[in-house]
Amino acid sequence: MFSNSSKYAIKAVLFLAVNSSEDHRIMVKDMAEPINVPQAYLAKLLQELSRKGIISSKKGPKGGFFLSKENSQLTLMDVVNVIDADDKFNACLLSLEKCNADKPCPLHDLAIPSRSKLIHSLNQNSIKDFSMQIEQGKVFLPL
Repeated sequence: MFSNSSKYAIKAVLFLAVNSSEDHRIMVKDMAEPINVPQAYLAKLLQELSRKGIISSKKGPKGGFFLSKENSQLTLMDVVNVIDADDKFNACLLSLEKCNADKPCPLHDLAIPSRSKLIHSLNQNSIKDFSMQIEQGKVFLPL
């Protein structure tokens, strides 16, 4: 359901949520390996997220990326919308071009409840909510 770009962006944003602050910025090279994302690709994603106000950045010798308090109140759906828009959530699980409610693929009806629940969760929970689950050890993300 997510493109690789969205998956990478979500991992990066959550990594920043747990590991960064305005006083402790993270450089791309220090994030790429722990979250298993190619450094050059990650740099492009982070630049786009920064341009759109999802994450914050500071240039210079002590620069890097971080999440401000305002950033942490955004949702993971905000992240996905910057990277992929809604198109991935409406895409056929079997990648059939003409799959829709009128002409469903074999998995179409199975995906509807899962998609709805996922979209609801991504819209209702802030980045901070997800990062707190990581910090409390309820969920796992390489840090």
